[in-house]
Amino acid sequence: MDPVLIHAFGLEIRWYGLLLALAFLIGYFILLNLSKEKGIKKEIIEKLVIYLIIGIIIGARLFEVLFYDFKYYLNDPVKIFYIWEGGLASHGGLIAGILIIFWFSKKYRIKFYDLADLIVIPVALGASFIRLGNFINGELVGRVTDVKWAVKFENHEGLRHPVQIYQAVANFITFLTLFYARKIKNLSPGFLFWLFLLMFSAFRFFTEFYKDLPLGYGLQAYGLNLAQYLSIIIFIISVIYLIKLKK
Repeated sequence: MDPVLIHAFGLEIRWYGLLLALAFLIGYFILLNLSKEKGIKKEIIEKLVIYLIIGIIIGARLFEVLFYDFKYYLNDPVKIFYIWEGGLASHGGLIAGILIIFWFSKKYRIKFYDLADLIVIPVALGASFIRLGNFINGELVGRVTDVKWAVKFENHEGLRHPVQIYQAVANFITFLTLFYARKIKNLSPGFLFWLFLLMFSAFRFFTEFYKDLPLGYGLQAYGLNLAQYLSIIIFIISVIYLIKLKK
């Protein structure tokens, strides 16, 4: 599939850029509706969304540049700004998003979990959109396989696992789980936030085994990559906090 949706007047509109825009747009409307359940004003949500869009993109891009493909961007620094071509590290976006929510909650005197429990729902859906963009871009491809649903990616030998689709489905399952779990009575503040981190890290850890990362792309040691090591840390912390919430 051609990663470029439209060629017009010397410009390119890519599927990845369109899906990224849709992720934020749909996430915004979902967040507006969910915020009514917490009694958070629309004006607050609108300000927060702007900070999150900017912060998540910057955080995800910086993480990608610094920890995954530093040599590539060092040789061609202008490529750092070409986010429509892909290359947003979800862990970087996650860290940036959490920091922004924490800062925003202090600034506007809103409980951190009141915001975090809401935001992780559209974030999970948005992550699914971005993985679809990775698939169309033909990046972060899976290992060579002979399964019936294997995909042939341009510039890659053999049929491969569509690992981007695996991760898109995993993120969508996380979204549905959080969306319906929020209706549970007497739900502890922070439960949805930590449940999101637990599901995100678990799914990410296992699906990474199907990914065929080139040598030199991020940390790879003892059969695991950087994303998996981070996922282990996040999973353990999530379990600890979920146990605390239960007590």
